[in-house]
Amino acid sequence: MRSRVGYNICMTSTLTDTALDQLSINTLRLLAVDAVQKANSGHPGAPLGCAPMAYLLFHKLMKHNPANSKWADRDRFVLSNGHASALLYGTLFLAGYDVTLEDLKSFRQWDSRTPGHPERGHTDGVEVTTGPLGQGIAMAVGMAMAEKHLAAVYNRPGFEVVDHHTYAMLGDGDLMEGVSHEAASLAGTLGLGKLIFLYDDNLISLDGPTSLSYTEDALERFKAYHWHVQRVTDGNDLAAIEAAIAAANAETGRPSIIAVRTVIGYGSPKAGTNKVHGEPLGAEAVAATKKFFNFPEDQSFVVPDAALKNWRKAVERGAGFEAGWKKLFEGYRAANPELAAEFERTQKGVLKAGWEKAIPSFPVDKAVATRNAGGVILNAIAGQVPELFGGAADLTSSTKTIFKPGESFHVDATSRNVYFGVREFGMCAAVNGIAAHGGLIPFGSTFFIFSDYAKPAIRLAALMKVHALFIFTHDTVALGEDGPTHQPVEQLMSFRAVPGLTDLRPADANETAAAWRLALERTGPCFFALSRQDLPVIDATKHDVYAGVSKGAYVLQEAEKPQVVLIGAGSEVWPCLDAAKLLAGEGIRARVVSFPSWKIFEEQSAEYKASVLPAGVPKLAVEAGSTLGWWKYVGLDGDVIGIDRFGASAPGKKIMAELGFSAENIVARAKKLVK
Repeated sequence: MRSRVGYNICMTSTLTDTALDQLSINTLRLLAVDAVQKANSGHPGAPLGCAPMAYLLFHKLMKHNPANSKWADRDRFVLSNGHASALLYGTLFLAGYDVTLEDLKSFRQWDSRTPGHPERGHTDGVEVTTGPLGQGIAMAVGMAMAEKHLAAVYNRPGFEVVDHHTYAMLGDGDLMEGVSHEAASLAGTLGLGKLIFLYDDNLISLDGPTSLSYTEDALERFKAYHWHVQRVTDGNDLAAIEAAIAAANAETGRPSIIAVRTVIGYGSPKAGTNKVHGEPLGAEAVAATKKFFNFPEDQSFVVPDAALKNWRKAVERGAGFEAGWKKLFEGYRAANPELAAEFERTQKGVLKAGWEKAIPSFPVDKAVATRNAGGVILNAIAGQVPELFGGAADLTSSTKTIFKPGESFHVDATSRNVYFGVREFGMCAAVNGIAAHGGLIPFGSTFFIFSDYAKPAIRLAALMKVHALFIFTHDTVALGEDGPTHQPVEQLMSFRAVPGLTDLRPADANETAAAWRLALERTGPCFFALSRQDLPVIDATKHDVYAGVSKGAYVLQEAEKPQVVLIGAGSEVWPCLDAAKLLAGEGIRARVVSFPSWKIFEEQSAEYKASVLPAGVPKLAVEAGSTLGWWKYVGLDGDVIGIDRFGASAPGKKIMAELGFSAENIVARAKKLVK
């Protein structure tokens, strides 16, 4: 390690371009060090090693506008190794985003705009929430997918209104996570030529050298995924990094990865060791690091005027980028007024006026599985909601999530059908990236049981509040013979516990139509739990199904002065209705409540909730899943028929009967509640 890398910050008026670059980079490095030290918490190692890459991107190479972080045609940047957040926050401050020096000083503190890991919607310029390693990689893939599709749909000769790159910075930990394999494999298959990864190849993980656990040749792996692969041997060599990025930009048919050999904690006494990964340097080491870079050892958060002025050139450049694009778009609008209006509408996240009129209504003469109803609805609204975009994890024929005709996005980028392959986690994380990109409402689909593979991505969707849809079918043990490995039990309650995630478990085809309308009208993430088996259909001429579903729960069948309330969710509404008839034959008055969404029901007023579930009337909830949670609605004096065991391999009707979901068992349990 060289003894001096910095330049005297008091002598900035005579700096060469090279010296100014180094001063600007070192300013970023030490802002990150000071933020972590002041918080007494954080990760200084990656910022010290990766600052040259961040500087090149935000200062010189990326197309972005710090004054408008939502400009549609900006390059996207994802910090997949989100623990290096101090690097990103310092970069955003220096480049001129709405991040202040005071924000850096409140790093990781209560109510700060600079939380421990980057959070979308919380800090200006942060595209996605990262920190759980690997997911940033997959979200970057989703962003590149969105760019490719939107460019194919909207661009016209001479008017490339969608033309930007997605950059991601990532580390060894990201590449160890399984989701990175799923996402990188998909990206190579899709030929995402505007996706560029900068890999912080520093040979160190939290436990020690990567040789302890990670010895494969990662670049050979990416070659096998059909990526364009490069290596830069010195993370401080700006010219080499810039040349590699230029070569990646020139490669239009394949995604690119550039492995940049850095030194974690560069410039600090702990450089090159795991001791600099996830804890403050300490006062003595901070002083030594500042001495190494020729910064004042006794001052914190130093920002030399020359460095700030240099960084802030990004503001002027960004204004020019956006102004040029706006001029281009005005020409585009004149030549293509309808396309321009649609582009602007979808970028704002506003649905087309009257789109809901395309939603079909289902007659009562034929039973329909809600998965099948979902497929009919998806295609019925496709023309009115062109921003819908997605597919399934190798299960389109089972989950019915395919636009007809079924050309694939891989073959034709204008197609809205994505064949994600057996990559549930990668699919859902990519869906998050597509949603975060803007201009599309993405969905991913699989069997409900396989949502377990994707739970971390669905949690991040809720944390980011993105408009992402997750369509799960085969929602209970009623799927039958595939047995307990494929039969969900605890999944419903697991997802209902996620803050901000809307659950939609419709009882029939018409409730499914209402659920689709709500999923598109709401702005946050939603999941559907749909049946494999056929179900009867609620008579939409007698019930305002949409009004009911839009309240989360509603009275489907009333009884005068009810003696018991039967609460059914999804397919279990139907045995509740049958049980109510049997109870009526015995002189017992039962109200039947359909309960398609806990999240939406909890948004209603106390008065409405009491009108559906009146106090003083015993309640019996019936759902083919975990009983956990239902006691909130039935009370300790109520009862729940559910499943607190795994299922079995047998025909679905047999399983449901054996596990207590017959009308007769509901009657017997209800009678015990009636005084």
